[in-house]
Amino acid sequence: MVKVRYLTSISVIASIVAVSGCGSNAGTTASKEIHLDYAYYNPLSLVVRDQHLLENRGYHVNWVLSAGSNKANEGLRSKALDVGSTAGSAALVARANGSPIKVVDLYAGGEWTGLVVTRYSPINSVADLKGKKVAVTKGTDPYFFLLQSLATVGLSPSDVEIVNLQHADGKTALERGNVDAWSGLDPFIAQTIQQQGSRFIYRNPSFNTFGVLNAREDFIANQPEALQAVVNSYEEARKWAKAYPDQLAALLASQANIALSVAQEELTRTLVDIDPVPGDPVRTVLTRVEPLAVADADIKSDDAGRGALNTLIEPKYAQQAH
Repeated sequence: MVKVRYLTSISVIASIVAVSGCGSNAGTTASKEIHLDYAYYNPLSLVVRDQHLLENRGYHVNWVLSAGSNKANEGLRSKALDVGSTAGSAALVARANGSPIKVVDLYAGGEWTGLVVTRYSPINSVADLKGKKVAVTKGTDPYFFLLQSLATVGLSPSDVEIVNLQHADGKTALERGNVDAWSGLDPFIAQTIQQQGSRFIYRNPSFNTFGVLNAREDFIANQPEALQAVVNSYEEARKWAKAYPDQLAALLASQANIALSVAQEELTRTLVDIDPVPGDPVRTVLTRVEPLAVADADIKSDDAGRGALNTLIEPKYAQQAH
C-alpha cells in the first residue's frame, strides 16, 4: 500500500511538472508569434517577408496581405493583426474613432497618391471635378488627398460624386469609363499611366501623410520585445533597400505581379530612404487633415481628433532600432 501511494505521488508530481512545462512552452510560443501585414504600397514589408527577417530572429509570423489602409485598420481592430501598415491619415482616423493603435515607425514618405484621369479626358484640373464621379477608397490616404485637393479650389466632398472602391477596382473603373477621375495609389497609378496612357491632373507630395507602422496598444504593452524586433527588421530591410534599389524593384514587381517598369516608377515616388522616427513632420500634415476629416464626419468630433493627434505617436521603438 505504501509503495502504491509512493508511486501515485510521483505520478501526480510528474503530471504537474509536465503541465507546467507545457504551459511555459505554450507561453513562449505565443510570445514568439506575430501577426503582421504586407502590402504592395509598403515595399519594406515585402523585404521583411521575403528575407524572413523576423523568422531569422526566432519569430513565427502569420502574414496577412493588406489591400489598403482600410483593410489594415480592419485587421488591427479585429486583432487579426498585431502590427499593420497604413497611411498616417488612416491611422489618425482609426485612433480618433476608438481603435487603440499607435504609430511606431515610418516605412515610407514621398508621393504615392494623386488625381488621375484617362488620356483623352476633358478634365484638366481639380476645379473641373465639380459634379463628376471620382473613384477612391474611403479611409485611406488617396481619400484624404482628395479632400485636401478639393479644398484648394473651394470644393467639398459634396461637390463631387464619390464612388467608394478598393484601389485596384478604382483603377479599373477609371479605365472602363465608369468614373470620371480616380484618386489613386501606386503601384496602380504607375500601371495605368504606363499601360493605358492615363495622366495626373493634380499632384502634391505635401498632401501625402507618410506610410506608418501601427501597433495595437495591448501588443505594445504585452510584447514590447516582439514589437522592437518588428521595427528592427524594418530598419534592416531599409538598409538593404537603399543598398540594392534594383533588387527592391524586382522584388516589388514579382510580389505585386506588375511590370518591372511599373515597380521602378512606383519607387521613384514611394521613398523608403527617410527618417523612420515618427515626429513633427507627421504631426504637421495630420494637423491639416484632422479638421477636414471632422467636417466630413470621418472623425466624430474635433475633441476626438485632437485627442488622437496628441496620443497617436510612440517614437521610442524607432529611436531604439538597430
